[in-house]
Amino acid sequence: MKEIQKVLLIVNPISGDLNKKNIIETVENELLKINARLITFKTTGENDQDKIKKLVAENTFDRVFIAGGDGTIKQVAEALIDFLIPIAIFPAGSANGLAVNLGIPINLEEQLKIALGNKHTEMDMLEINGELCLHISDLGLNAELIKNYEHSRIRGKMGYLLQSIPTLWESKYPFEFEIELNNKRFTRKGILLAFANAKKYGTGANVNPKGKIDDGVFEILLFKNFDVLEILKTLRNETDVNSEFVEIIPVKSARVFCRKPVAFQIDGEYIGEKEEISVKISPKKLPIMTY
Repeated sequence: MKEIQKVLLIVNPISGDLNKKNIIETVENELLKINARLITFKTTGENDQDKIKKLVAENTFDRVFIAGGDGTIKQVAEALIDFLIPIAIFPAGSANGLAVNLGIPINLEEQLKIALGNKHTEMDMLEINGELCLHISDLGLNAELIKNYEHSRIRGKMGYLLQSIPTLWESKYPFEFEIELNNKRFTRKGILLAFANAKKYGTGANVNPKGKIDDGVFEILLFKNFDVLEILKTLRNETDVNSEFVEIIPVKSARVFCRKPVAFQIDGEYIGEKEEISVKISPKKLPIMTY
């Protein structure tokens, strides 16, 4: 990679209820050491994607650093889809699913080493109903949990935990999914249907042990029933997935139809209830800094 001369740092001030001041100051100091120029952009929730696109079009950035959660990363990826600029993650969201899958450490100095290093991965992205998905999207129980979490006052993993019981109590699972692959359709029932470009959720739950972010395919994961023992195995990151609990189908594209609208999320962000989902591997890749 060429020498780093100019960096764009995108900061979501409210993600994860974390103060980003230390990240900003540390990045500023590190870039001063290598005589690189830094431009910092703080998101406001108003036309951020268009503003980022304009900034990138008007400047020649060698790297884009992101201090935020999965929602911020997804937004930046959408803004940069026509610009081949490597991005680096400083995880600062509630769950940080993509950072978990990339093995990004929690130590800021280590994060900086990766951000300023020379290794990157050409990461696959999914196109789902016209939106980008970077690691995992799903229909069903988990999306209901995320919906309830977004309306709660307590953030972070504790917020997810506190919403688990009411979500299970109120959910109308199992759901019925009609899946179309290669012009053939079949019906399955389950508590959750996921489209996985990676191994893990942000909580660390290893739902797709054989998943790779750069292999040109994604996996459909059908969780068939609510099995506490299998869920505990998943949370412990055990790599043997019980086929009686989850069915895994590697694909490049698929369509899913639901008899009734089902809760749907992309990369940890609740999208709404959906009756039809179209998903495929994007022809474009995301260059992302890794170890």
